[in-house]
Amino acid sequence: MRDSRIDALAQILVRYSTKVQPGETCAIRATTNAEPLVQAIYEEILRAGGHAFFALSPVEAQPAFFELANDEQLEYVAEPMRWPYEKADVAFAIMADANTHALSQVDPARQSRAQKARKPLLNASMDRTARGEHRWALTMFPTHSYAADAGMSLAHFEDFLYRACLVYDEDPVTAWERQSDTVKRLAAWMDGKEEIRFQSPGTDITLNVSAREWIPCYGDHNMPDGEFFTGPVEDSASGTVAFSFPTSYGGREVGGVTLRFEDGKVVDASADRGEDLLIQTLDTDDGSRRLGELGIGTNYGIKTGTKEILLDEKIGGTFHLALGASYPETGGVNDSAVHWDMICDLRQGGSITVDGQKLQEDGQFLV
Repeated sequence: MRDSRIDALAQILVRYSTKVQPGETCAIRATTNAEPLVQAIYEEILRAGGHAFFALSPVEAQPAFFELANDEQLEYVAEPMRWPYEKADVAFAIMADANTHALSQVDPARQSRAQKARKPLLNASMDRTARGEHRWALTMFPTHSYAADAGMSLAHFEDFLYRACLVYDEDPVTAWERQSDTVKRLAAWMDGKEEIRFQSPGTDITLNVSAREWIPCYGDHNMPDGEFFTGPVEDSASGTVAFSFPTSYGGREVGGVTLRFEDGKVVDASADRGEDLLIQTLDTDDGSRRLGELGIGTNYGIKTGTKEILLDEKIGGTFHLALGASYPETGGVNDSAVHWDMICDLRQGGSITVDGQKLQEDGQFLV
């Protein structure tokens, strides 16, 4: 019998996050590891009257691709791969890595080449989403690899993840909307503000957010969720930020990252682990050294880092910056094949100051 928590998560994703309607086309992208959740989402799409399309990959497909593909194959994008981004009404993406370090030996230049070739897909999804033509949801299926990265048993990680997704609520489909008041209020408070400064040990960075839109997040795209974000003015970032948690990018772990910005651009970068990948990614294109996103976490139910951005960027008392592409709905205009989130913890001696007023201190909101 299927885990009832998987059914509850599928209901949240189809009925709440994306609100699938009769006749809509829906793509489900995952590895075969996530089959129980894929099946549950498929059944919910059918109940909603939608039409489902599967884009499933074998667990070892991506490592084989980067090991064996020639330059032409690295850049090739098959037409069916385009459809979820360019045509589908709704797209579901499920992270389900059997080995989060499977790409640790891959040349970063090969990953960068493949990423550049797929940049139009990212652009299409972002543009269609901003115009209201496309809805998407990203979630995670618990695996032994994710559990190991988080320092947990699989059972513990399953409970941790599903609780963060609010599947234990008496009515999980409406749970996120009922808990949305705080993040909506904070996003509204930021409306019209101009300058935001983040300070913590090793970090002192100032950004301009004038005339940018703040987006409250409460389960409509990411699951779990809990943040509000915008696109900072592209030439405004000034100062240094030392990121607190290691992260995985392109299947490789990068940790101990410190970036220094001048006039919005990264002018100095270092990392304790994965520095070669960091530098290679920063040199991907003209926009990869500038910021496309600034987000502030509001999910105080997620308390510890797991090395997975989907979870860690939501931690209440943290903020994150994304190098690369902006989300058009924020008013951001940075263009890049990259979108890489990194997280800074403010819970031990950190603060956020907005136009001279303290928004947060030691990870707790003051307004």
